[in-house]
Amino acid sequence: MIGRFVRAAGLQVILLGSVAVGATFVALMLRVLHGTDVLIFIATAVALAGLAAVVGEATDELGARMGPAATGFLQSALGNLPELFISIFAINAGLVVVVQTALIGSVLANALLVLGLAFVVGGLRHGTLKFEAATTRMTAMLLVLAVASLAIPTLATAPGAPDYGHTVDLSVITAIVLLVVFAASIPTAVRGTFGPAHSAHPAEGAWPLAASIAVLGAAGLGAALVSDWFVEALRPAMADLGISEEFVGLVVVAIAGNAVENVVGVLAAARNQADLAVSLILNSALQVALLLTPVLVLLSILLGGPALTLSTQLLLIAALGLAALLAALIVFDGEATWLEGLALIGLYVIIAASVWYGPPVAGS
Repeated sequence: MIGRFVRAAGLQVILLGSVAVGATFVALMLRVLHGTDVLIFIATAVALAGLAAVVGEATDELGARMGPAATGFLQSALGNLPELFISIFAINAGLVVVVQTALIGSVLANALLVLGLAFVVGGLRHGTLKFEAATTRMTAMLLVLAVASLAIPTLATAPGAPDYGHTVDLSVITAIVLLVVFAASIPTAVRGTFGPAHSAHPAEGAWPLAASIAVLGAAGLGAALVSDWFVEALRPAMADLGISEEFVGLVVVAIAGNAVENVVGVLAAARNQADLAVSLILNSALQVALLLTPVLVLLSILLGGPALTLSTQLLLIAALGLAALLAALIVFDGEATWLEGLALIGLYVIIAASVWYGPPVAGS
């Protein structure tokens, strides 16, 4: 079975696995030898990106045996494993601001930076990109709901507002509503994105089933372990580098946690697979907003640590609203050019710069 797996996996998967294992080993050695927190932070970030890539490959192989609908469900459930683990450990470490901004940053990075890169790369190579508009409009509409899910709790719990002092209660209610909407959106999203299900016998050269499950399990455990190291090094690394929690969450953690979807989406656009690229990128943002965020809100309360709420800074709400609006305007007609992609990237850079000068984190 091992020989068949090696032949089926191919050079790309073996390389990704080697990067993940190598970076994890380097991080372990740095911890044992008391290396600097910045180096441990970098090594664990690379390891997480590699492990996320391995999870993505194994999910695709397992999903190929179950049909496209099951693949979409698996990607939704497993694609955010590294970010889920990072967030749980960070909440327990009291880094609620990092988690909150990382979740918002994931939506911003996908809806602006990655979608923009996909349109720039695909547009320069193939001209105007064309994609199915109906499903994309539905995704853009749900992103607007994600903006409202942050804006209303923030405004309603401000001093003098009707729900002042009930931030946690309103966040729980909102989280439950978001999960209901996400569950209701799955059938439509699956039909619109993938079309009707088909019989899914493993293709020639596919991974053995046992190997796919084993790789998923090993990568998931590795992601949990490395996420703990990553969070341990996070606060001192931020202090050493003199950067704010907002910037780390909004940019660094958000991009690292979604590395796989980022690369796959841009490569799909480069191959002129615009439908696949837009679906992957926008659905990744949507899953963070409607699934991962409410799950973490509820988990933070059940775990008994600092509560993650949906009340945040007005700057981040405005940034998320502008991002959803610009992305919706661009994808609404089912077409995009490289210049529209550049506009998305430009807005992302401006938003990132707006939190660069936040107060640096004190050393721990």
